Amino acid sequence: MRIHPDDRYALFIDGANLYATSRALGFDIDYKRLLNYFRAQGRFIRAIYYTALLEDQDYSPIRPLIDWLDYNGFTVKTKPAKEFTDAAGRRRVKGNMDIELAIDALEMSDNLDHIVLFSGDGDFRHLVEVLQGRGKRVTVVSTISVQPSMIADELRRQADEFVDLTSLKAEIARDGAPRNGHRDRPAPDNDPGEPDDDDDYDDDDDYEDDDEDEDD
Repeated sequence: MRIHPDDRYALFIDGANLYATSRALGFDIDYKRLLNYFRAQGRFIRAIYYTALLEDQDYSPIRPLIDWLDYNGFTVKTKPAKEFTDAAGRRRVKGNMDIELAIDALEMSDNLDHIVLFSGDGDFRHLVEVLQGRGKRVTVVSTISVQPSMIADELRRQADEFVDLTSLKAEIARDGAPRNGHRDRPAPDNDPGEPDDDDDYDDDDDYEDDDEDEDD
């Protein structure tokens, strides 16, 4: 990844998409290592993590991660996830933070030279284009190392630089963690991570995030 020493830059992390990508690659993100890695480059401004949460549960499997990030150098942006019943009668949970991420990136862009976007969601292609039109360099982090690819082709083409998450594994992977345990410290019995089918929902529950589909 090329970040000029004088560049002011920020990380915009699509939580559900990064979780799905690292899970597909079979390793867990150590967010403390990730933050330290980027703080050592350029003029680091901020790291912002976006995710939707189920607010009405007694315990949310992602809450320990969110709390840790909030206390350890990340800015965390959340909103309530929406529950609905699909045509088959299954309870599903839907969350999307694309608009919030896009607005923040645009509002902060006057004070940035370089934006690092952790997402493969094709919906961000136009955001990247607009940021480039403002003279900003945009790096997109996702992966093409699995089939199907986790990044939309149009987003990859639009980015100034594409970085495969596998190339950062040595710097940001957590050693010895369970596959779905995105954490940097000991956690409760239920590992925090972005909600999905493996988390603490009933057998008939499902989690749907627009970001988890490569070409949403």
